[in-house]
Amino acid sequence: MNRLISVLLLIAGLVVVGVGINAANSVTSETATAVTGAPTDRALWLMIGGGAVALWGLIGLIRSLSAKPHTV
Repeated sequence: MNRLISVLLLIAGLVVVGVGINAANSVTSETATAVTGAPTDRALWLMIGGGAVALWGLIGLIRSLSAKPHTV
């Protein structure tokens, strides 16, 4: 995987996790947490999806850094 794509996936994943955390701290989610004991589904999926994308980008970045350089 290209390093640029890996870095972009890592950054995008971290941004989505941040949005999910922000959504979990919203008034709606706080109310849902008080009633049901769990944050809203939207907040959970944002955090899970963002974490998965960030992990995918991190793995791709590590693999591209450890790959042998191409010789001509």
